[in-house]
Amino acid sequence: MSLSFRRIALIGKHHSAFNSAPPAQAKGVLSSLTEWLQKLGAEVFLEQESAQQMGLSGAPTLDVAGIGKTCDLALVVGGDGTMLGYGRQLAPHGVPLIGINQGRLGFITDIALHQLEAKLEPMLHGEYEQDHRAMLHAQVWREAHLLHEAQALNDVVVNRGATTGMVELRVSVDGHFVANQRADGLIIATPTGSTAYALSAGGPLLQPSLRGLVMVPIAPHTLSNRPLVLAEPAEIVIEMVAGRDASANFDMQSLASLKLGDQVKVRASPHQAVFLHPQGWSYFDTLRQKLHWNEGGS
Repeated sequence: MSLSFRRIALIGKHHSAFNSAPPAQAKGVLSSLTEWLQKLGAEVFLEQESAQQMGLSGAPTLDVAGIGKTCDLALVVGGDGTMLGYGRQLAPHGVPLIGINQGRLGFITDIALHQLEAKLEPMLHGEYEQDHRAMLHAQVWREAHLLHEAQALNDVVVNRGATTGMVELRVSVDGHFVANQRADGLIIATPTGSTAYALSAGGPLLQPSLRGLVMVPIAPHTLSNRPLVLAEPAEIVIEMVAGRDASANFDMQSLASLKLGDQVKVRASPHQAVFLHPQGWSYFDTLRQKLHWNEGGS
C-alpha cells in the first residue's frame, strides 16, 4: 500500500534546563523515526532548529517556512506546547500535524512513544481522523498605532502585573458593551484552549468542533462575573481602564505591555490548525483519560 504522505517533516522538542525529556532520548526518537520513514519510502526533512540543537543528520533540513512550502505532513515529537507552537506556525500553509507525546499531559499529542510504529503506520497509509482547530488573531492598539499582532491556538490573556492589584477592563463584543470587569485578568480561549489556563480559572470545556470562544475572568472582584461562551464573534475588544503593569500574552509565546487606554482586539483567525489522530480517536476518550474521569470504570 502506498503512503498517503510522501514528504514528511520531523520536528523535535527544543530543549532547555526546564524540559522534562533528556536531549539524548529526543535525539534517539527522531533518528529512529528518520530511518523508519525512509524505509517506508517517505522523503524525510528535519526541522532546522531541532537538527541543530540535537546534532541530527541523515536527512536534509528545512526551516518552518520551508516545511510549509515543501511538506505534506509534520510529525511533532514533544508535548502539547511544542504541538501548539508548530501548529500555529504551519496553519497558514495547511500542513497537518501528528503529535507524538514526549511531554506530560498530552491533550493533543496523543501517540505514546511505546505505540509509535503501531499507531503511526496505518495513519501514513490514510487511516486517520482529521481534526480542525480554530485559532485567534489578536492585535494590541495604542490610540491609532498597532503595537503588536499575533496568532493564538490556545488563548489570549490580559492580566495584571506580578506585584500590582487587579485591573479594570472594559469589554465589548461586536461593538456591544458587555461590562467593566475588575479582576486579575481575562482569558479569551478557543475550544482547544478551554482545557488549558481557562479550565484552571473555572471555565467550561468546549468540544473542538464547536465554532465558539470562551471568555473567562481570572479571580474576579464580583463573584457573579462568570465565564461566558460566545458564538465566534466578529471581534472582542478589551480596553485597559485601570491598573498598572498589565500585559497581554498570546499562547504564552509572545507578550505586549499595556498602558491605560490600550486596546486588545481579538477575532477568529482565517487559519485553522489541522491535527491528525489515529482512527477511532475520540475527544471524549481524551478527556476521560487525561482528566482521570471515572477512574476504576471501563
